[in-house]
Amino acid sequence: MLQTGSADLVVRSRRVAFADGVRAAAVVVRAGRIEAIAPHDEPPPARETVDCGDACLMPGLVDTHVHVNEPGRTEWEGFDHATRAAAAGGITTLVDMPLNSVPATTTLAALGAKRGAAGHACHVDVGFWGGVVPGNSGDLDGLAAAGVMGFKCFMVPSGVDEFAHVTEQDLREAMPILARLARPLLVHAELPGALRAVDGQDPRRYATWLASRPPAAETQAIRLVLRLAAETGCAVHIVHLATTEALPELHAARTRKVPVTVETCPHYLTFAAEEIEDGATPFKCAPPIRERAQRQALWQALRDGAVHMIASDHSPCPPDLKRQESGDFMAAWGGIASLEVALAAVWSGARVRGISPADLARWMAEQPARLAGLAGIKGAIAPGADADLVWWDPDAEWTVDAARLHQRHPLTPYHGRKLAGVVRATWVRGVRVFERASADDPGRFANRPLGRLLARTAAPGVPSERSATVDPGGASR
Repeated sequence: MLQTGSADLVVRSRRVAFADGVRAAAVVVRAGRIEAIAPHDEPPPARETVDCGDACLMPGLVDTHVHVNEPGRTEWEGFDHATRAAAAGGITTLVDMPLNSVPATTTLAALGAKRGAAGHACHVDVGFWGGVVPGNSGDLDGLAAAGVMGFKCFMVPSGVDEFAHVTEQDLREAMPILARLARPLLVHAELPGALRAVDGQDPRRYATWLASRPPAAETQAIRLVLRLAAETGCAVHIVHLATTEALPELHAARTRKVPVTVETCPHYLTFAAEEIEDGATPFKCAPPIRERAQRQALWQALRDGAVHMIASDHSPCPPDLKRQESGDFMAAWGGIASLEVALAAVWSGARVRGISPADLARWMAEQPARLAGLAGIKGAIAPGADADLVWWDPDAEWTVDAARLHQRHPLTPYHGRKLAGVVRATWVRGVRVFERASADDPGRFANRPLGRLLARTAAPGVPSERSATVDPGGASR
């Protein structure tokens, strides 16, 4: 219902991506929220009207898998750089992983340190995952009460000493608590016992890294997690799925009503093992980028609904940790920096497969918002939701220049790759936080960071009237 008087903002486009498809419309914004959806040719009066023409208007993306690294490893990347990159890529909400910051977000005190570091440095809205590590089951209630969106664990060594991996016994201790708290458990699903020794093999060959992390490591870990989820009732989310070999077991679990969701990442949908040159360590991640057949099967799994969403798993590091001089895959840090390019990377693969921007809105906004307990608030162009919007040109092409990205370090495997889809403007709660005139324009940000820190107050996937609050010290939203 439109109120009397001019709206704050109207953004209209002939290609607005809604949950049920793409159509012409005008989005009416008042006091930071979407007030109404009006006919494209009959927009109401507003203090500002933006016409996107034939370019696409989508809900701002929600990226639920981001490693910001501040405090403690701010030289890797901090909230300022990460949220600038997010805004430039059309991401209006990100949820920070509990590692690789120091301290890791496994205690209430560590969460306080994380929020203090984020402070007023965020250009988009930010929430936080807590961590499950051996011995911290007594901290989970406090972290949930303080508003973490859910919890993350590793089933193999994480690569950092302050975030230890869990065993089956650790999960049996934590998962009933998370079920009671109605918070999901995000799982890095690889089992150490299924990893392969590659001693004596050339560490510069990508094939060596790939052989060390076989699909069985993922499938065996997923099998264990599904069994524990069925026993405890804890909702589980499988992060960064790289192999489709586990899909039959995931499907069988869902038919038994086991609460499980799955994500994959832009790099698994873009690259293929056969295309990665020896020594090209910017491509290293875990699980590894697998073969072309796996890439195509992941796309099909998204279309079939077997994989529910796409998240970046943005995990940057200083260039020296990538060991580019030696090209040693086994010694290099594993992680891919991709916040700013995620939308374009996914769209570049989607459009050649006949996939609609509405599918991207579901995979990269609606479903991640639901995972984080933000359904009804983020991730959709609908009355009552926050006016988080991204105006982007799906037909414009550009070549990634890592030095011009807004992340802290100019290092990404997307460097030199031609992509389709240029973000023209990003709004967070009705305020334009980023804009650029063309693909060659690096863009401009709002004069000051306007992002807020979010806290979860609702059960996973169950929207309440307003199931998030501003934190710290903000009013209920």
